[in-house]
Amino acid sequence: MNTAGTLFAGALGLCLAAAVAALLAPRRLRPPLAGGATAAAGLAGAGAGVAALTGHGWSARLPGVLSLAGVRLTLDPLGAMFVAVTGAVAVCAAVYGVAYARHGLDGRVVQAGLPLFVASMLLVPAAASVGALLVAWELMALTSLLLVLAEHRSRAAVGEAAHWYAVMTHLGFAAVLAGLAGFAALAGGDSFDQLRAAHLSPAARDAVFLVTLAGFASKAGIAPLHVWLARAHPEAPSQVSALMSAAMVNMGVYGILRVGLDLLHGGPAWWWLLVLGLGALSALFGILQAAVASDLKRLLGHSTTENMGLVLIGVGAAGFLAAGGDRVLAGLALAAALLHVVNHAAFKTLLFLAAGSVLHATGTRDLDALGGLRDRMPYTTALFAVGALAASALPPGNGFVSEWLLLQSLIHALPTSGVAGAVTMPPAVGVIALSAGLAIATFVKAFGVGFLARPRTRGAERASESPAAMLGGMALAAAACAVLALAPTLVLPSLSHLAAALVPGVPGADLVPGPGGVHDTGPAAVGGEVTLRLTEYAGTMSPLLIAVALAAAVAVLLGAVRVPAGRRARRAARLWDCGAGPMSPRMEYTATSFAEPLQRVFDDVLEPESDLDVTHARESAYLVESISFRARIPDRIERRLYAPILAAAAAVGHAATRLADGSVHRYLAYGFFTLTGLLIVLAVIW
Repeated sequence: MNTAGTLFAGALGLCLAAAVAALLAPRRLRPPLAGGATAAAGLAGAGAGVAALTGHGWSARLPGVLSLAGVRLTLDPLGAMFVAVTGAVAVCAAVYGVAYARHGLDGRVVQAGLPLFVASMLLVPAAASVGALLVAWELMALTSLLLVLAEHRSRAAVGEAAHWYAVMTHLGFAAVLAGLAGFAALAGGDSFDQLRAAHLSPAARDAVFLVTLAGFASKAGIAPLHVWLARAHPEAPSQVSALMSAAMVNMGVYGILRVGLDLLHGGPAWWWLLVLGLGALSALFGILQAAVASDLKRLLGHSTTENMGLVLIGVGAAGFLAAGGDRVLAGLALAAALLHVVNHAAFKTLLFLAAGSVLHATGTRDLDALGGLRDRMPYTTALFAVGALAASALPPGNGFVSEWLLLQSLIHALPTSGVAGAVTMPPAVGVIALSAGLAIATFVKAFGVGFLARPRTRGAERASESPAAMLGGMALAAAACAVLALAPTLVLPSLSHLAAALVPGVPGADLVPGPGGVHDTGPAAVGGEVTLRLTEYAGTMSPLLIAVALAAAVAVLLGAVRVPAGRRARRAARLWDCGAGPMSPRMEYTATSFAEPLQRVFDDVLEPESDLDVTHARESAYLVESISFRARIPDRIERRLYAPILAAAAAVGHAATRLADGSVHRYLAYGFFTLTGLLIVLAVIW
């Protein structure tokens, strides 16, 4: 067993040890024992992924674990990247969770479920057979569902969120099961090597891709299959939210890449235009919902839908360009998508952990009820600002680098991608630009309203800084954001080579992934040590130099303002208040009022609902006793698509109750006629 295999086995063993310790240790010792072992497991998993990604792959076959085909595990470059990301997120979440567990989350189920959840997410990209993938996928779904339910006794919304999540995730699993089981049946075996070598008819290939795409897109939170995400992520404990939003949703992207580009060796252009369209819809819809949300964790959940949409824009563009024969630009688009997966994992981990810090310091996630946290929680405020900058795709944040690369791939594709590209690429560029602008507004709102100005409620006034372990978990994620922002070349060469290997060749050529996984078959589309350079197109960018230039400009500006001011004596004066007296928190912008202009612009898309109740005094209809105003912005896709389906299902269920009226005679008749009909059918067939 090589380095990658040893570290991967160690990671799984540590996860199991953490779960056992959580079940057997006394309550006081559970969080440090389980959290420490889980953090070590994440570190080992990240090391295994990095080792395999840099050329030290590993594979193993365990025939006795599952009946029939056994279990096959492989760490090839594609799976290794997702293993590394999952391990890194697990380190931050586990360190954070040691202190976060003090808030009533030190029970056996939560403490044992977290390492098992991490283990399942490590196994999914390492699976090398259909059976192993499906088992790991279901384990991931079940453990995450238990963790979402962790606080169901304290809030009724948790049960509703878990219900939505359970239904959507198992419908997605059914789609993945149907697609991969049919693929394995046609290939004559369930190992990925056999699937790669299978020769399917075009109709069968289309069916496999479309069915699995639905299942994997559901796990990634892609619209219109996103409805579980904005419910489950806010209601889960914050370290679980970080794992789900920064690591678990990535498994949906991994599945699309594994099946579409690796096992099926690409496909027709319309496959990838569909993926690109779903990504564009998700990016725009997700950031619009985030821009008008006032619940901090719900805002971050919608932001995950947006960022997974951006990733799928890159994946779809890569597949489309590869189908047209442009492997270099396809590799650039895919490298940008993979880098955005890494960047999103870093900043979304930080943001969800910071949101959990705010929640348990103030008792609320409502931005309208926060404010003034900068003085009371200075470290959390600074760390949230780092994540907000990254999520806004502004330099020098790490999200800027991957979105710049994605835009470069789409812009350079315009002259060479034909009519279909000329029609689809400009709107895709527009979606990325619009989503970036809305992301800036969203996180200016979240940071400005939630952390600055004055506290609006007693909970915000009494907030205090989080414990050291929680700050440590957030600091690790912030450090990852900083490294990825200033030195993306530490990871981009490996991702670029992976993208070049994964992009399928021109039909008829031999540049396709071979048995055992993907291998390097073409030049990297982007390179450089300090300055990023596109290898065959005009385009350069240096994140480090941009950061230095921005820092210098800020220093010069501050010096120009403060030096003259320091020569004059300072005097205190009350802020101008229009003669209305001292300003109060009621005069501040809330998250709702901040987003109201955006809501007006996108009224036709969001379809907000409002209700105004005016109660008049009994003595006179001209005197108003009270005014009540309520406004909400429902999920339009949920209302238009899911509400009719749920209503129809409820009607069918109500009608079906007539079949079960408690009559034993009726039940015996059901059995008699069913058996008789089945025997008649068999007699006719045989």
